[in-house]
Amino acid sequence: MTHLTTPNGTALSQLTFGTMQFGGTADAGESAAMFEAARAAGINHFDTAVGYTNGASEKITGELIKSCRDDIYLATKVGYVGGASAANIAKHFNTCRKQLQQDSVDLLYMHRFDDDTPLEETFTALADLQSRGAIRHIGVSNYAAWQVMKAQTVAKSLGTKIDAIQPMYSLVKRQSEVEIFPMAVDQDITIIPYSPLGGGLLTGKYAKGETGRLTDDARYKARYDQHWMHDAAAGLARLAQDMGVAPATLAVAWAAKHPAKPLPIISARSVVQLNPSLAAETFEMSDALYDQITALSVTPAPATDRLEEA
Repeated sequence: MTHLTTPNGTALSQLTFGTMQFGGTADAGESAAMFEAARAAGINHFDTAVGYTNGASEKITGELIKSCRDDIYLATKVGYVGGASAANIAKHFNTCRKQLQQDSVDLLYMHRFDDDTPLEETFTALADLQSRGAIRHIGVSNYAAWQVMKAQTVAKSLGTKIDAIQPMYSLVKRQSEVEIFPMAVDQDITIIPYSPLGGGLLTGKYAKGETGRLTDDARYKARYDQHWMHDAAAGLARLAQDMGVAPATLAVAWAAKHPAKPLPIISARSVVQLNPSLAAETFEMSDALYDQITALSVTPAPATDRLEEA
C-alpha cells in the first residue's frame, strides 16, 4: 500500500488523472468537466508536467484545484527537455509554480533519465527543494530499474529517497513487470503507470476504423502497431462485449489489479471518452478474470530469462 497521501492525509485514489490533454485536445470547458467527473468518482491524484500543451495543462490544472488544494495530491514533472541539471530543474520548477499558481507540489518527477548529468547534482537539487518544503515527494519517470537503483543510492546518501515511479504499462506493454515492479515493491516506491489503454488501442476504437494517436502520431504507431497487440486488443474487446462492459474499463482495471498495487493514470479528451476509464475505479475484477485477460498478451520472461523457474 502506498505511503503517499494528500496534504490533508487522505489515501490516494486507485486511479490517477493525467491532465496531459488539458488545453490541447481538451479545451478549458471540457477540461473542467473532466476534472469534476474525476473528483465525483473519487479521484484525488492529478498528474501534469511543465511542458504539457505548452504550459496550458498546468495553468488549467492550477485553476481547477484552487478550491480543493488540500484534498488533491498534485504531481508534475520537469526535465523532459534540457536535461537534469540543477539549473534546468530550477528553471522548469519555477515555471511549474507560476503556471500552477502554487508555491509547492506534492510530487515532482524527473521526466526522464539524463546520461549527461551526474545523479548527485540532480538529486541534490531535488533534496534541496524537498528540504525547503517546495516538494513533498520525489519521483522518476521513464527510468529503467538499474537507473532507479543508482539514483536511489544517491538519494539515500542525501537523506531522502525516491517515492514514486511512472513507467509505461498496459496489457500490451508489460516490460515493467520484469524488473521495475519488483524493484519498486522492494524499495517502497509507489508505481503510477501511464498509458493503461495502450495509446487507445485497448479501447477497441482502431478496430472500428476510428482515428487517434496510433493513426496521428508516429511515436504511438511505432509503440503499439504490432499484430499481436491488435490481436490482444481484439480479444479484450470480445470479452468486454460478452460481459457488457467497455474494453477500456477492463484494461484500466486489469492494470490496477497487479499485485504490486499500481495507481494507473487515466486521461481523455472529453467526459464521454473518460467515463469507461473512470468506471475502473469501482470495478471489482476477480482473480479468474484477471488471469483470463492476462492470457490475452505475451507475459515477458523473468529478468534471468530462466523460464523453467518462472
